[in-house]
Amino acid sequence: MIKVLINGCNGKMGQEVSKAVFQTPDIEVLCGVDRIDTGDNTFPVFTDIENINLIPDVIIDFSLPVATFNILKFAEKHKIPTVIATTGFSDDEIKEIENYSHSFPIFRSANMSYEINLMARIVDELAKKLPDSDIEIVETHHNRKVDSPSGTALLLADSINNALNNTMEYEYNRHEKHEKRKKNEIGIHSIRGGNEVGKHSVIFFGNDESLTITHNVNSRAVFANGSVKAALFVVHKDAGLYNMNDMF
Repeated sequence: MIKVLINGCNGKMGQEVSKAVFQTPDIEVLCGVDRIDTGDNTFPVFTDIENINLIPDVIIDFSLPVATFNILKFAEKHKIPTVIATTGFSDDEIKEIENYSHSFPIFRSANMSYEINLMARIVDELAKKLPDSDIEIVETHHNRKVDSPSGTALLLADSINNALNNTMEYEYNRHEKHEKRKKNEIGIHSIRGGNEVGKHSVIFFGNDESLTITHNVNSRAVFANGSVKAALFVVHKDAGLYNMNDMF
């Protein structure tokens, strides 16, 4: 039986991960980590990583960047494979995660959905087939999401940019600009409201027509199930950095 530690266990995603683990054979929750212990969980919850006295086989992290790096210190000390589903990292923080992966296996994805990663492959191909298009990305999330743009929007933008030989520039804010749109620009727009779990659209604008690819998530269970699959994938891997493409 594979034993998992959930970092951010009391958050909405942490609770979904707990449910997903319970429904998956051969894996169980050993313990959780969060800022407070609400007493609502069926497993022990630690509020300080220094007090963790249980060693899991794998860690699933759905938290905030600062909490991710706290648990990575624990993971490095015990060489515990770790799934990072947290988003909102800076470029320097992503490099730091890569450095950690030299010591133990880390699986990191901006989105744990199979279909959103399939969408990334699709827009990659479309970008090559529609090289003269103006490309815009619109992402919508609930009003509690703190990072903007979403990690998934950047995942899609990076996929397009890689397909176009990294010649594109990302534009996040046009309201202070008074100039026409650049041809090598990918506009990225964030909408926040209500309880929207996650919606991402990539729009290819031609002169006389446009093509829109949209992915919509109706339940957080999609991400939780993906993170559990990632945990089962990475738990026996060698040190290194893995992602959804490796699991495919």
